[in-house]
Amino acid sequence: MNAPAAILTDIAPLTPTETLAGATHGWRAKCLQRLIRLDIPVPPTVALPMTTVRAIAQGQPVDCRAVLMRFGDAALVSVRPSPENPDWGGPATVLNVGMNSQRHAELTRTHGAQAADTMYRRFVQSYAIHVARLDPDMFDGADLATALRAYREETDEPFPEDPQRQLTDVLRSMARAWEGTSARLLRQAKGAPEGAGLGLLVQEMAQGFGPGLSGTGMIQFVSGTSGEPQIVGRFRGQTQGPVALGEEAAIFLTRDPRGPSLEDRAPKVFADLIRHGARCRERLREEMQIEFTIEDGRLSVLDAIKVDRTARAAVRIAVALADDGIIPREEALLRIEPRALSEVLHPQVDPHAARDVLVRGIAASPGAATGRLAFTAIAAQTFAARGEPSILVRRETSPEDIRGMHSAAGVLTERGGVTSHAAVIARGLGVPCVVGAGDMRLDVREGAMTTPSGRVLREGDVVTLDGSAGEALAGAMPMLAPALDETFRTLLHWSDAARDIGVRANADTPADAEIARKFDAQGIGLCRTEHMFFDEDRLTVMREMIFADTPADRAAVLARLLPMQRADFRRVFQIMAGRPVCIRLLDPPLHEFLPHTREGLRALAEALDRPLSEVTRRAEALSEFNPMLGMRGVRLGIVWPEIYEMQARAIFEATLDCAADGVTVVPEIMIPLVSTRREVELVRTKIDAVAALVRTTRGGEFAYRLGVMVETPRAALRASDIAVNAAFLSFGTNDLTQMTYGLSRDDAGRFMGPYLQSGVFTEDPFHVLDVDGVGELLLIGAERGRAARKDLTLALCGEHGGDPESIDFCRKAGFDYVSCSPFRVPMARLAAAHLALRERVTPVGARDWQTGELRRPAHVGAPNPADPAGV
Repeated sequence: MNAPAAILTDIAPLTPTETLAGATHGWRAKCLQRLIRLDIPVPPTVALPMTTVRAIAQGQPVDCRAVLMRFGDAALVSVRPSPENPDWGGPATVLNVGMNSQRHAELTRTHGAQAADTMYRRFVQSYAIHVARLDPDMFDGADLATALRAYREETDEPFPEDPQRQLTDVLRSMARAWEGTSARLLRQAKGAPEGAGLGLLVQEMAQGFGPGLSGTGMIQFVSGTSGEPQIVGRFRGQTQGPVALGEEAAIFLTRDPRGPSLEDRAPKVFADLIRHGARCRERLREEMQIEFTIEDGRLSVLDAIKVDRTARAAVRIAVALADDGIIPREEALLRIEPRALSEVLHPQVDPHAARDVLVRGIAASPGAATGRLAFTAIAAQTFAARGEPSILVRRETSPEDIRGMHSAAGVLTERGGVTSHAAVIARGLGVPCVVGAGDMRLDVREGAMTTPSGRVLREGDVVTLDGSAGEALAGAMPMLAPALDETFRTLLHWSDAARDIGVRANADTPADAEIARKFDAQGIGLCRTEHMFFDEDRLTVMREMIFADTPADRAAVLARLLPMQRADFRRVFQIMAGRPVCIRLLDPPLHEFLPHTREGLRALAEALDRPLSEVTRRAEALSEFNPMLGMRGVRLGIVWPEIYEMQARAIFEATLDCAADGVTVVPEIMIPLVSTRREVELVRTKIDAVAALVRTTRGGEFAYRLGVMVETPRAALRASDIAVNAAFLSFGTNDLTQMTYGLSRDDAGRFMGPYLQSGVFTEDPFHVLDVDGVGELLLIGAERGRAARKDLTLALCGEHGGDPESIDFCRKAGFDYVSCSPFRVPMARLAAAHLALRERVTPVGARDWQTGELRRPAHVGAPNPADPAGV
């Protein structure tokens, strides 16, 4: 015969002397034990470790008599889950275990029939749903007799009277619920490991009813929305007088002219709660929400959990804890998830507001905005001229839409992915953007947009775009304003002290540079000069240059663009106040500056006073089968050198103008789309000649640095040749990813979802750097470039520059800085600090972002952050 299974009695009473670990008994057990050590009145509690709960789930019996003996014969208990991490969830708490006809009779005598019936009915209902797995609907509105009868009819047995049987069933049910397939998948989606365990707590019930002031409540001491000091919570009194159990009487916590308060009714209890909250904050090193019960004026604390908070509240709470000396600054930094800063930087839809979703797409640029639908760039500009915000809706955006994007409060497109034109420009502008909303239908001619559900919206209708959630919502939604206050700046200042890699911004205009400076970018790592040409007056001149017939005619037209470029560069240099500015020479194919519609071509023919047929032929001649691989980048500068010569002259003259104003600038000029050493030599010769000319004509001296934007696989592979003529290599990972994969970033959204779901790609390579493929090219380029030139500066200037995983890759590869859109700079600064603090040892080979010196191994000195409150 088989030996009987062991009867489990592995229980741990929570006392001030014993130490329970979150890894063995769960976070709630650990937290409650800490409360007991702080002399906070917690009801008697015993903890079952995860090993015991797992054994219960597998069918081993537990000696519940030994558990219940800890509480006395007449006690009622609750059973609460205690997973290792609160974010992993767990089975529902079951209250009033031990309730039966005998205890019901005793409560009827002491507290009245209504209170006793309500308690018993609630337990029957909870037991039936969570243990017997009966349909909840059959207990809605049922009285005690009906509930007991329904249980008997559905289970073919009376409701169990034995407290030991009840507790056994509850423990087994909760243990098996945790091990169930659905629960397992759900917590794994939240990041729990495969073998995550569950502890269980059996706690004596502190009843919130009886004579005198009785009830249950919750209190916290900061706002979960803003993080400001504020008493928040509720208290519902349940007395034996006029208001019986089940008829809840809510009162305020603090004094309020609108009604009675706990502070007035029970000043000592209220003072104790304040004291307990302060002690939790100091000793548990966290802002805690306290769940409490009052029975006839006697306070019991049932639980304490971290205050649920928004990202803006989390920043304020972490900085306040560090300022008060409760946690070190390094720990305050590590408590804030870098990606959560997007919620702080941009307006957000109020999370408590009801949402009427019209369209869903890809969240491409965070934040939220309300505006009128505009289906063309001209419509967006028209709304802006009237002082009305708009949401620009396009199938996909092109450079022709830039002015409309500048005028709009948000951008929504049918097509595209996270690195599409719309997404990149919107992030640079700091406006919300949703792309790839392929289920909607846009009819520009009819001025209508049809949603997937068939609703038709017209141009001018008001919608709210939530770029953080990837949704367009009907009507104007309530908003939370950005929180760019002193607390936010303090956190980022601490980040700068911890990080060991530079962070610059991609900024294309003086307005972008202002944002970059506001977010304390260390400089501009990518200034795309083509974006300076899309204002109406400049675009016309640019088009005249494109239609010039000879180099001399082109040079004459470019002479009109020269003062415009010079003024822009001078303003950018002044804004950055001597910080480095890396300017990319003209990159896109020229057809992007031309209109794409017949109406636009006719208007251009009128502006140039040329026949429409001639304008159309020239536009067709400039069009390319693949506009990313034709006459663009350095090829444009070699075939039409007048363009780069004009830009170089504008840069150098702006440098001398700033020097006259007392601002010293060493501009960085970057050649785009290089593949060969000879391309760099040809452009360098032209730019050196322009520099000599400007020095002679202006009578001034200046220095500049010439570098290359590595966007082709060949440039990475031949970095040793290219670096001979380059002071820096800046890897443009947007184009490098496209060319490595042979994949258009604008079209990838059509199949990226299925690719990710089927595991072809683990991440969208345009969103998270492909370290195995593209990353290997970066490593090859960095190694070969530095081998040819020891003082070579290495940088990454694609949108990956704001991604924490990509920043980690760059740090380990010895890069000097990353550059990203201005509104991602704060996230990149904090992510870089996280990486440095967690690594502790500074990698060798990169340059210090402050001194420029090569780093040696050094201890960062960050403490190992304690686990606050066992949470």
